[in-house]
Amino acid sequence: MNLSDFDFTLPEELIATRPASPRSSARLLVAQGDEISDGVVRDLTDWLRPGDRLVLNDTRVIPARLFGWRERDGAQGRTRAQIDLTLLEPRADGCWAALVKPLKKLREGETVVFSDALSAELIAREDGQGLFRFNLAGEDFDAALEEAGAMPLPPYIAAKRPADARDKSDYQTVWAERSGAVAAPTASLHFDAPLLDALAAKGVQFTHVTLHVGAGTFLPVKVDDVTTHKMHGEWGEVTPQAAVEIAATKANGGRVIPVGTTALRLIETAARDTGAIAPWTGVTDIFIYPGFAFRVTDALMTNFHLPKSTLMMLVSALMGQERVRRIYAHAIAERYRFFSYGDASLLLP
Repeated sequence: MNLSDFDFTLPEELIATRPASPRSSARLLVAQGDEISDGVVRDLTDWLRPGDRLVLNDTRVIPARLFGWRERDGAQGRTRAQIDLTLLEPRADGCWAALVKPLKKLREGETVVFSDALSAELIAREDGQGLFRFNLAGEDFDAALEEAGAMPLPPYIAAKRPADARDKSDYQTVWAERSGAVAAPTASLHFDAPLLDALAAKGVQFTHVTLHVGAGTFLPVKVDDVTTHKMHGEWGEVTPQAAVEIAATKANGGRVIPVGTTALRLIETAARDTGAIAPWTGVTDIFIYPGFAFRVTDALMTNFHLPKSTLMMLVSALMGQERVRRIYAHAIAERYRFFSYGDASLLLP
């Protein structure tokens, strides 16, 4: 199974840099078996049945992009250098791992200032990243980060425009609750309160799980034999209540439909040991590619993904490689908008 098997040519102009407004007005491609239909996200009420259960990732994206400076005394007096951080993950000791640009301009023990309230000291370097200790913790840190930070937009959007105030709401789900992600579960960005109310009135049920999406979600696959690729780890939790709800839906003949690949990866992780959904907490590095045996997932709502990405491999595992090629050819021909702020698909194997 080669990386080139998951490649396709995408016109640059189909990469969305802003989401649809209102959220549920985004377009929706529905692939059911070999049939492909075109609609909008608010049409989900036509495709879902009473007793179906949507599994929603309630992670909250933190404003993980920080722009600051460090000052240093030298032979020519006091100098200042701009330092940009992208927070990656917190460590058990309270420090944060972060990408640093430019790392070479920062020494261990030096402090980067981001605002009057927020600064951080470089404690160590590891694997091309920096390990930082901030001057604040807990709610004080959260408040200062909210004030100083910017949303960590995906590289293909950030290359076209900087993050702005709109992104702080656009790049967050309406049910976001548990802070910790540095990327959004983007299929969930299509939901708004009217759509959730309409689905509930139809008899569709909801279960919340948590997977803190990491920056590794944007890392390219660098091996030709995709089966040798090593996934990044991300922290997640399926609570006992969530496991009970999902199991009840399976037992009653309803369909379990994760909204987004993050929710899918998490519930399939939670079912790996026994073949059935169970409470689970930990770091998952599950890699889903063609040949994977799905234990819980009956269908998937997801956006349109990057060529050669692990997410293309995941949807190919669910729908079949040839069928996914047809789905993506149709999406390109019909001018669907791609990637994080783009349109959605409902995949019904």
